[in-house]
Amino acid sequence: MPPAGLLLEVGGCLRLFGGRKRLVQQVRAGLRDQGLEQGASLALAPTPQGALWLGQGAARLSSSGGAAIAMTVSACFDLPQLHQALDALPVAALALPPKVAQRLEGFGLVTLGQTRRLPLAELTRRLGPPAMALIARAYGELPDPRPEFVFPLQFAQSIELPAPSDKADALLFAARRLTAALAGWLALRQSVMAECRLILAHRPTPQNPPATELVLGFASATRDPQRLERVLRERLQRLPLPAPVESLRLEATRIEATADSSGNLFDAGDGSGAAGEAMAALIERLQARLGAAQVQGLAPVADHRPECATAAKALSAATGVATAFQPDPAAKPRPFWLLAHPLPVANRDGRPSLGGPLSLLAGPERIESGWWDGGQAHSAAPADLRRDYFIAQTADHRWAWIFRDLKPPGGWFLHGWFA
Repeated sequence: MPPAGLLLEVGGCLRLFGGRKRLVQQVRAGLRDQGLEQGASLALAPTPQGALWLGQGAARLSSSGGAAIAMTVSACFDLPQLHQALDALPVAALALPPKVAQRLEGFGLVTLGQTRRLPLAELTRRLGPPAMALIARAYGELPDPRPEFVFPLQFAQSIELPAPSDKADALLFAARRLTAALAGWLALRQSVMAECRLILAHRPTPQNPPATELVLGFASATRDPQRLERVLRERLQRLPLPAPVESLRLEATRIEATADSSGNLFDAGDGSGAAGEAMAALIERLQARLGAAQVQGLAPVADHRPECATAAKALSAATGVATAFQPDPAAKPRPFWLLAHPLPVANRDGRPSLGGPLSLLAGPERIESGWWDGGQAHSAAPADLRRDYFIAQTADHRWAWIFRDLKPPGGWFLHGWFA
């Protein structure tokens, strides 16, 4: 069976990747991340069939000793170089049709160069026009159009383990190939993922289920393989397995389209600008360790009373992090720190005083609400609230949120601090 091969047209993107050398380095790094570097071969050539044969010949020769070696690289940048390299290829190392290979072996031909030195008409009669056309396409003497690659619309990829295992570290090491492939698939689709499913298959027995499913949800949609690996590590370390795992299958179950955003002009280049990604990764790690219900955020509530305007809500992949609380830009300013209970403020000559006279910078903002619920909405909020709120500055230049209670007995109160 011929070695598996992948053909890529890279002539139009060499400048984008920084030249041939940089492109080869990135390909090698990608193969290394997926555990495919050992025994692989890479060839660059002006023709697709020529590149395929150079790669297959190098792979066959490198593995002839019985053990796979590191990836080999063959490069031909023009047709004369390609012809010289193809002429030296052993016929036995190429994935030729079986009848063609048998006839060439019967003729005593060892290399492609020896084959091409025979009379063209006689060789065509003995090998057939399809075989001669294949050789001509490899040498660039005939056009070689290839069908366009059809990108898969769904991601589902499996991997067989070399030996059954129930160790989290071994399973994570094997799953790293799947997570890297998923990240690449999402990047090419310009999409992000909110949820995926890892299926751990066991040897079927009457006592054990055939597989264990592990659903991984994310606080915000992502395609970062490191985030996926961190969440997967936390879940695998706490996952009880009924039997050793024989194979893994990773499926992307919730995909969202997104447009790539431009980076910052003065970004340090270390990813420090992605604050939302870092916060989402932290929340996912806390959820994996403590449970999703134990990690909460704030959600807005349709109530004018400050004590009732927000409520704790569990974060999930559906709500996300960035959308947990988004104040209206046109709304009145609100303090970052709201006190659990308003504190009385001294009244000096009819003006509020907090360690000294307060300067009123903005206000009043009248809030009059809650008369309908009888005080049941929030234990700290009065049922019939009537207040005038002000933004004030203290003598040491702190900004405070204070109000004057319009209900008897009245008075001034501190309700929060601005950051």
